[in-house]
Amino acid sequence: MTMTKGHGVGKQRAGWRPDRLREQREAHGLTLEKAGERLREVAERAKLKGIPAANPQTLWQHEQGEVYPGPHYRRAYCLLYQATEPDLGFRAALPGEETSFKLTPVDDQLNGAHVLAVERAIHRIAPGSDDADHLALQQRIIDAWKRRHTGGDPHRPVLLLVGGFAGSGKTELARFFVQLTGWPLLDKDPLTRPLVERLLVALGGDPNDRHTELYREHVRSVEYDCLMQSAMANIKCGISTVLSAPFIAELTDAAWMQRLTNKAAAMGVDVFPVWVRCDEESMREYIHFRGAARDAWKLQRWDEYMATIDLELRPAVPHLVVDNRLGTAVSLADQARQAMGVMYT
Repeated sequence: MTMTKGHGVGKQRAGWRPDRLREQREAHGLTLEKAGERLREVAERAKLKGIPAANPQTLWQHEQGEVYPGPHYRRAYCLLYQATEPDLGFRAALPGEETSFKLTPVDDQLNGAHVLAVERAIHRIAPGSDDADHLALQQRIIDAWKRRHTGGDPHRPVLLLVGGFAGSGKTELARFFVQLTGWPLLDKDPLTRPLVERLLVALGGDPNDRHTELYREHVRSVEYDCLMQSAMANIKCGISTVLSAPFIAELTDAAWMQRLTNKAAAMGVDVFPVWVRCDEESMREYIHFRGAARDAWKLQRWDEYMATIDLELRPAVPHLVVDNRLGTAVSLADQARQAMGVMYT
């Protein structure tokens, strides 16, 4: 049975097999009520918001194909049953996607199985251009994770720019890198939102505007300047830093990136641009789910918004790519967190 009934974004769900979700629950010997209890426990440990009920009726609707589970429900199901989205019938697997792997029990030792779980997630970082050194960044993240218990990282500091369109999953992935490495995170939205909103109001605009000429011409540059000056304050102290922002104009401007790279190199810092690739359906689902006021224009005029972006856009400089289509990279990050016993977002 292949279900194609969608929920939330009004599009079909190719490869949806709700019967598999029921099979998994029964294989674990859980009633709908018990599965709901476990799901809430998993969500609480992982700090996954958006699962207020997980009651038997909701789970029954998921298993019957009446309601397609939202993104945090799907993440919680994957953690509860220690399975991937294709395993649970939420979608078909992407070409080459790893599925049906087992997680190891958590213990107090950093063992080989935990390293493999981290490496599996980090290997989602792939070269986005021929001259991008993805292996170097993968190793730096893994080394930093391992060395957190031994007094620091002997390498040059790193400035990691995680960019992508709204709803691509860049913030989740940036947080995962931070959890592994201990590097500080500078996320553009919480860092600059109060300033941006006050500035827009002072200029006679809407505090939630992110699409008009007023924002683009008079506010956006100030917003990114705040972010980059904060990053420079860190790297001047030799502190590796992760930045999360769309970086659409910046990563596609070779001159801007060259200036940043030169400035960082003068301070002995390596710059790694990472582009998060995503699909339209997942982006819309994530944006709808987070319910941010700044996204209202996008959701109300989705087709108009999509006409302004190119999903095949890539940075104009050597860069790395994390493929998060259908949430695959975020799902692997969840699995790695669970293997390490580190569950928070």
